[in-house]
Amino acid sequence: MKRPGGTAGDEDSAGHGGPRILKKYPNRRLYDTHTSAYITLADVKTMVLDGQDFEVRDAKSGEDLTRSILLQIILEEETGGVPMFSTQMLAHIIRFYGHAMQGLMGSYLEKNLQTFVELQNRFAEQSRGLYDAQKFTPEMWTQFLSGQAPLMQGLIGNYMEQSKKLFTQMQEQMQKQAETLFPNMPGFPGSKRQP
Repeated sequence: MKRPGGTAGDEDSAGHGGPRILKKYPNRRLYDTHTSAYITLADVKTMVLDGQDFEVRDAKSGEDLTRSILLQIILEEETGGVPMFSTQMLAHIIRFYGHAMQGLMGSYLEKNLQTFVELQNRFAEQSRGLYDAQKFTPEMWTQFLSGQAPLMQGLIGNYMEQSKKLFTQMQEQMQKQAETLFPNMPGFPGSKRQP
């Protein structure tokens, strides 16, 4: 079947075990090659929530636009409803762009978020059958978690300990890189002072 802007021979990666391919056209519309239909940003958000693997590609150039679409979804979420990021947090994140620590901070935040997701999954496993997570609003979560104080204190304590370990590992990695780059600089462990 011929797709908009494509040829009859276009391959749909989703059909071959790869990620689902969404094409973005100049008119800002998104086309799902898996369903052969135009979709909205809300549909893409649903795909994210459902854990579906997908890529957004520019229909003409083939450039990967997945990050920009995900950032659009975050922007919509932050401007409507209850934002997740405070103004101060956003300012801190912006300050890391172009900073020597940008790559390490990105890695630290990614690992930290992964740890938090694992914590959330453990909590969901331990609380299975007590609630339907899909129907919980942020307010209901607050009420629920306040009633689970000892359990949450243990899980949050575990999360904070893992977060601290990640930060320590990041510092050690930076130390090793500095020692490699500046082997004879005083102040680094293992450096040799010149006589």
